[in-house]
Amino acid sequence: MPQELMVGLTIFVLSTFVGFEVITKVPPTLHTPLMSGANAISGIAVIGALLISGRGAGWLEVVLGMIAIAFATINVVGGFLVTDRMLQMFKKKENKNSQA
Repeated sequence: MPQELMVGLTIFVLSTFVGFEVITKVPPTLHTPLMSGANAISGIAVIGALLISGRGAGWLEVVLGMIAIAFATINVVGGFLVTDRMLQMFKKKENKNSQA
């Protein structure tokens, strides 16, 4: 196995464990605000994954890059949906009886 691949896989595995530990320690009331802030980080991950898979040095890099693109895109879209839902909760509801 090439040295670069081993380093990349090691970083991936370690970051997975660290990310899991960090997310499980956050109280549920903070998840929504943190999700909106994490959209920028996920956007950077999408760009990085595009650069890696676009280089096309080997089939493994392309496959891992495509997987990273899919996961980061899911995270970005989910973050925007959660943020939109959170903002919808703060809108005033119109009263149906006031129109009559």
